[in-house]
Amino acid sequence: MALNVKKGDNVVVIAGKDKGKSGKVLTVIPSDNAVVVSGVNIIHKHKKPRSAQDKGGIMKAEGKINASNVQVICPACDKATRVGSKVVSGKHVRVCKHCGEALDKAVAKEVKKTAKAAAKETKVAQKSAAKTAKAAPAPKKAAPKSTAAPKKAATKTVARKSQAKGQ
Repeated sequence: MALNVKKGDNVVVIAGKDKGKSGKVLTVIPSDNAVVVSGVNIIHKHKKPRSAQDKGGIMKAEGKINASNVQVICPACDKATRVGSKVVSGKHVRVCKHCGEALDKAVAKEVKKTAKAAAKETKVAQKSAAKTAKAAPAPKKAAPKSTAAPKKAATKTVARKSQAKGQ
């Protein structure tokens, strides 16, 4: 079973005794479907001193937690989210189900760079289109013809013709 969590991800615990706590993933154990998260599932180990220089005592360490009990925190929207998959520039990328941003930092930087470049190109294209629109004169629209004026003119000409015939 593939894990949606990678080393270095910020996660929040959604089930268990540490529900609601968040931390950074220290190690991933795919064979056990488990992760070790900093500050979560603290276990106590009793260590016996093996020599005179060794110190014994109760040691605290992070224990493993099942990977299904954590959700990745999206760096873009700061929400605990399910992980989706998308192909971006020929690579499979983990994406946030809420906002669609890439969860992998390196890929996120690459996507942002390409998005900025695309936005810059569109701005340049819009500016050049605006310049060409300003340079070319706008075609003049013909005034709409009124239907009342020709009828009056026609009646006047008819009246003149009848007057001319009568005279």
